[in-house]
Amino acid sequence: SGIFKKAKELTILCDAQVCLIMFSNTGKVCEYVSPSTTMKEFFDRFRRITNIDLWASQYETLQEELKTQKEINNKLKKEIRQRTGQDDLSELSLDEMRILEKNLIDSADIVRNRKNHVLNSHTETSKKRNKAQEETYKNLVRALHSQADREEQEFHFYAIPADTEGDHHRDYLSSSSSMRRLSISGGGDCENSQITFQLQPSQPNLHHAAGGGYFYSQHYA
Repeated sequence: SGIFKKAKELTILCDAQVCLIMFSNTGKVCEYVSPSTTMKEFFDRFRRITNIDLWASQYETLQEELKTQKEINNKLKKEIRQRTGQDDLSELSLDEMRILEKNLIDSADIVRNRKNHVLNSHTETSKKRNKAQEETYKNLVRALHSQADREEQEFHFYAIPADTEGDHHRDYLSSSSSMRRLSISGGGDCENSQITFQLQPSQPNLHHAAGGGYFYSQHYA
């Protein structure tokens, strides 16, 4: 703090332009520049008076780096033109052509492996999607069958011959053989759809002598 105090005193008492830069042992930077100037103006003035270019060495280093990067860039462009057939290969030696061939084979292997990986990923995704759709379809079929079974238990239709009398009528009603069912399946899979036709007497409580007819009902499952 003492040296910075002296720098400020020189600025005020001597009307001088002072620039002070200090680095501590921990790497901390402390700087002071007179209020009448800036750090850049101070160094530019120093360079003009002393004819010392403070940035010459740094500029030369940057120029060397730029030159190296340009050479690398030109070399890569040439390799790309050779690989795509845009450049004349007659200038290449036998060893250079062998190296180019090996590079092309290696590149083709990388592209092929990547392509196979993508195809396998798509195949696995499609299999999983199809499996999920099949499971959904099976669940739907089971639900439709369960619904059909519940409706079948709620509705019973019987086909009774017109000449059935008395006890024969009651026995026929109690017999399991009194139920007649016709199922028509749509498509190749019997689980897909079902239409059930059942017959019942139009007036089951009336004696056959009174004249009993038949009608049919259809049930969609």
